[in-house]
This record gives sequence, structure tokens and C-alpha cells, in this order.
Amino acid sequence: MSTVKAVILVGGPSRGTRFRPLSMNVPKPLFPVAGRPIIWHPIAALAKLKQVTEILLVGFFEDFVFREFLDSCSAEFPNIHFKYLREYQSLGTAGGIYHFRNEILRHSPQHIFVLHADVCCSYPLAEMLAFHEAQGRGGTIMGTRVERDDAHRYGCLVADTETNEVLHYVEKPETFISDLISCGVGVFKYSALFDTIRAALEARHQQMEEDRAYEWPSRSTETDDYDVLRLEQDVLRPLAADHQLTVYVTPSFWRQIKSAGSAIPANAAYLDQMLQSHSTALTPPSSATAGPEIVGAVSIHPSARIDPTAKIGPHVSIGPRVTVGPGVRVKNSILLDGVDIKPNSCVLNSVIGWRSKLGSWVRVEGTPVSGRHDLEAITNAGVKNQSITILGQEVVVADECIIRNCIVLPNKELRSSFHDDILM
Repeated sequence: MSTVKAVILVGGPSRGTRFRPLSMNVPKPLFPVAGRPIIWHPIAALAKLKQVTEILLVGFFEDFVFREFLDSCSAEFPNIHFKYLREYQSLGTAGGIYHFRNEILRHSPQHIFVLHADVCCSYPLAEMLAFHEAQGRGGTIMGTRVERDDAHRYGCLVADTETNEVLHYVEKPETFISDLISCGVGVFKYSALFDTIRAALEARHQQMEEDRAYEWPSRSTETDDYDVLRLEQDVLRPLAADHQLTVYVTPSFWRQIKSAGSAIPANAAYLDQMLQSHSTALTPPSSATAGPEIVGAVSIHPSARIDPTAKIGPHVSIGPRVTVGPGVRVKNSILLDGVDIKPNSCVLNSVIGWRSKLGSWVRVEGTPVSGRHDLEAITNAGVKNQSITILGQEVVVADECIIRNCIVLPNKELRSSFHDDILM
């Protein structure tokens, strides 16, 4: 049985600004979706593979950010060794991998999984690894098909329909080339991965030296971004050109988690997966005589207090110490730690931030996210785009107010209704 390591790219605090206001209180990889941090889902999938004995997180967050989370992972998955590797500066999606190559290659793994932390999918990693080993090429990436009009938002693949060999890779092309895109999950032979990164790094250094010799402006300025490399352009594209890349097309769900609003469809996808697998982590439907009424896939933390007359679901995650009063309706939403909702209020298509308080007869409502992509901007021509409603940490909404299609920054007190607004 081949030995396999996994690297999860977690980014850094300068990234993920579209995840505000939620990322103002917790790094995006640790934001809870379907009752667990976003990054827990790929870790749980990797832990099911007997070949995987070590999972490394690579990013630019401070060391302490993931310490408690990794301690809990070590207890939950005792057969896996976890470690966080912090870059000295943001090195790009491939630069960090190469910088920590000695740590990654320790114990001589034959294959290396590389996953982006902000991906939501079913993670069919066992099938993907078997496919990769059978193909025998340098790397395999997970792919999926999207609507033609959305393809330009992603890295696009042109592949042989019979052999699944990737013939061409373009990151966010200006014109349509394919509806087959990269999912941000790959597995590589160690030699193919690091040889390709090394070649890209040497080419970068040579180009910079030539620029300096001719006194031309270089991409490297005072900061000397010698080691900044991108997995997509500096690894996937050369592997495709060398006929060393294949694509495993996933038949299941996939989406990115880029903006704060995308947490809601990701939450729904994971909850549906848990329902199909009969997960005991879901809250079972209530009986005819006992409440609250549970509809569809719902995850409620044991410490939450839900009134028997409330109606919850489908696609709802309720965190620790949440209080939901009589007659409350919650659907397609995430209620974070310590939320308090008074009687007869309604929460639809929304994220309610930590320790926020909703009065009686309050309505907080967003617009469901359609498709797999996030809106690239919060506003368009000065008007807020229709999307999920987000209440930041410790937001207070007074009785009988309606908050519809809004983003509310932390520590706001709302005493009147708001629509289509960003409340600073």
C-alpha cells in the first residue's frame, strides 16, 4: 500500500476579505458549517484513507490560530499526525509547498494530496486516489462541470474524453474554452509535484536576473517575491503541457466557499450529505407529540435550547448555547454560538452572528444563493446585490423589525427596519 501525505492550503489573514464580517471574528477555515469548521470536512475525508498518516496545514496565519483546532483533531483522529506550517510571508498556493518540502517529504510519501481549504464537496478521495494510481501520470485533479456562462470564474480544463488526460489548463480564461473546471483538490506523485515547482522557481529566478541585467521593471520589487508561486499556473499548466495530468470528474456536489453568503449553500450541501449517509450528528425528526418540529436535515448542538413550539429546517445549523423562543421559524440558516431569538421571530436564508439577539416578531431574511459561484462584488452600481443576510457578532435587533438582504457589521443595535443595505 502506497504512503500518502496531505497538504491543506489555508491562506492567511490578508486573504478572504469577501468573507467579512464573519472573518472579523474567526478565520474562514474555522468558521462552522454543518456544525463543524470548514476545514474539518476535508480532514475527516482524508482520515478515512488508511494510506494517509499525516496532514499538514500550510498558510500565513499566526501559529496559535489553529492550535486548539488541531489538538481536537488529534484527539478525534488519533492515527493521524497533524502539524501547522506557517510561511514567513504569503508565498502563494505553490510557494508554501516548496518552502516546506523537507517537512512534506519526510518519511518518503509516494503521493501527496493538495487541497484548498475553501472547497465544499463530497471528497471522494479514495476513488480519486485509485484513479490516479491506475492512470500512472504525475498528477490528478478533481474536476466538475459548470454552466457555460460561469466557466470563466474558474480554472478551466480541456481533457481527452476517453483517457481523461488534461490537454490544456487555463486559469480564469477571458473567453470560453471548456465547461470542465478544477475543483481545487489534487493528488500528485511527489517527484512530479516538486520537480515542476523547482523548474518554475528556477525559471522565475532566471527571468528576474535578466530583468535586472537589462534594468527592466521586474515583478519582484523591494520585497523580492522570488518564492511566490501559484499551484494553478506554475504546476497544473506545465504538468498538462507535459502530458502528466489527468482529471477525475466528480459526480457529486461541489462549490467554493469564498464569500460569507456562500456558507449557507455549503451548509445545506453538507447537511444533505449527512442525511443521505444517516449520520447520527443530525437532529432526528420530532414525533407528533414532542417538539420542536424538525424539517429535513438539521444540526442542533446539544447545549442549544429550542422551544417545543419552534419549527426548524430544512438546512439549519444551530451552534452551542443558542436559545430559540416559542413560535420561532428558522430555515436555511446558521445560528452561531450564543444567539438568542425571542418569540415569534423568523430567520430565513441568513447567518446570525455570535451572541446576537433578535427581539420578538423580528424577521431576518436573505435571498437564496443560486448556482455554484459567489457574487464577485457586494454592490453593483451602488446598489447591494441580492444575497444571504449576514449579522455579525453581537448584533441586536429590536422587536418587530425586518432586516432583509443586509450585511450588518458586529456590535450594531438596529431599532428600525432595513432593506438592501450594508450597515456599518
